[in-house]
Amino acid sequence: MFSVYFFENKDLVLNQLLKSVPSAGDEIKIKGRKGKVLSVATVDENKFYVQVNLEKVTKLKGAALTPLDKKKKR
Repeated sequence: MFSVYFFENKDLVLNQLLKSVPSAGDEIKIKGRKGKVLSVATVDENKFYVQVNLEKVTKLKGAALTPLDKKKKR
């Protein structure tokens, strides 16, 4: 078992115990966000730092309300 720490820039995103360590260029999914492994650094025998590039989350501003949503509830 390997202790794998996932970093985006300098921010720790996730740490997990894994049976295999991801390699550079692999596609991964962390917390529902797709990403790509940039680099893998070995810190200790069983400890690895993985740099990832996750896609940005876009939030919808002013979601369109339907006429049913605008009615008052009684």
